Formats: sequence, structure tokens, C-alpha cells
Amino acid sequence: MNQPIKLIECPRDAMQGWKEFIATERKVEYLNTLLQVGFDTLDCGSFVSPKAIPQMADTATVLSKLDLSGSSTKLLTIVANERGAVEAVAFEQISYLGFPFSVSETFQLRNTKSTVAESLDRVAGIQNLCVKSGKKLVVYISMGFGNPYGDPYSPELVFDWVDKLVAMDIGIISLADTVGLATPEQVASITEYLVKALPGTEIGVHLHSAPFNQQPKLEAALGAGCLRFDGALKGIGGCPMANDDLVGNMNTEWMIAYFDQLNRGPNLNNDALQEAGRLADLIFAGH
Repeated sequence: MNQPIKLIECPRDAMQGWKEFIATERKVEYLNTLLQVGFDTLDCGSFVSPKAIPQMADTATVLSKLDLSGSSTKLLTIVANERGAVEAVAFEQISYLGFPFSVSETFQLRNTKSTVAESLDRVAGIQNLCVKSGKKLVVYISMGFGNPYGDPYSPELVFDWVDKLVAMDIGIISLADTVGLATPEQVASITEYLVKALPGTEIGVHLHSAPFNQQPKLEAALGAGCLRFDGALKGIGGCPMANDDLVGNMNTEWMIAYFDQLNRGPNLNNDALQEAGRLADLIFAGH
């Protein structure tokens, strides 16, 4: 029997690079609708410098207005250092903290203003805060399939850093195709290796992709044994710290349809999903 697939909806990733500030009340309305859909997890905000990501400056206010009643969906927020983690763990409703850990030195400096080695120390501190507060840490392997900067890259480099993270008892690792460079063959080989090598670790994928090649990448990850998939409604998003030309997230509606065709789709509230799609059209008008 096939194991259930986890869908992680990432409105934070969709919104963070949007040039026009999205009103706090509009964010709250959108997230509250997404909470009724039935996603496993909602990546709903971040505790990072408002100078770096102005769109997420109101995360604390947004969290205070979310209605979790009747929803089984868990909340995740992104942090880039221990200061942000201290803010995040103070919110009882947050289940997961996410940390972007890049195997590209250039991108890690751009994204978190720390080297890769320094970031490993940050992970240790954040993991300690998570353990003390009953949260779980999700580490994203940014630039996990290559980088556009000419920094050293190999699958073995990824595996070495993942081994160091797993040694810290990090239980969830998500492979991020930050700028959409991954080939399906890379997605298949790297994901399969980690799924088989680390049976006690949850391995996910956070794939950025243009519409024309999203299916081969998704098929590759699923075939490799991945059961955790990040996406965003309408395929909006991308990391503003990586490139001016954002490569979108995997389109959640498309992923749902694909998994349903395989009879592996999660049980979702389609009315709430349609309403969320309507709100996304309004928020991201002209996407």
C-alpha cells in the first residue's frame, strides 16, 4: 500500500518576493482559507530582517489573527538566525521552524549573511531552541542541485552536509531547487540516495520549476521515494535573494491533479481550495 503524500503549501514563498506590499488583512484572509484546505503544513511567514524581506514584516501580527480551529494543518515559519528563532518559538501555534542552509557559499552569504560553516553553528543553536520549546526544525538544502555562481558543487557535497545535519538530530531535510537548475535525473538520483541512506529522516523536495518541466521533476522525486512536496497555488514565488528573475514554485493545483490521477492525492476540501485559488488570483493579479 502506498504511503500518504504530504503537501506543504508555501504562501510565504509566493508572497515574499512580491513587489507590492500585501495588506495584512488580505494575508490573514488568504491563510485562514488555506488552513481549511487540508494541507499537511502551511509555510506561512518568516522571522527575518524586514529590511531583507519587507513583505514578511507583519508575520507576528498575521499569526495572531489566524484561526486554527477545525484545521489539522500545522504552521511553519522561516528563520535565518537564533534571534528569529527566539521570536518564532514564542508562538504556541507554530509547529515547525524552517532554516535555509545552502551548499553554495555565495548564496548563503546573500541569504543569511553567514558562511556555510557559520550557518551550521546557527542550525545547532536553533535546533536547541526547538528541542526546548517542543518545535521541530526543517532544514532546506538551498542550491541542492547546483548554483549559478560557479561555487563548488557535487552530490557528494550535498550528502556530506546532510550527514552533518542529521548528526544534530534534524529529522526533516528538504532538497531545494532554489533557481530551477535541477534536471529530473539529478532530482531522482540525489533524492533516492538520501531516502535510502537515511530511513529515519524525512526527505522532502522544494522544487522551483517553470511549467514546461515541472512534471518530469515531480515524477523523478516521487519515483525516488519522496513523500513530502512543497508547492504554492498558481506556481507563484521564488527566492528574491537568489535572482531577479524568479523561477516559480511547483503549482499546487497541478500537483494535486497529478497525485489524484495516481490515486495518491491527499484528502482535501475542494471548496476551500477553490476559494483559496480565487483569493490568490486577486492577491497576485497580473502574475
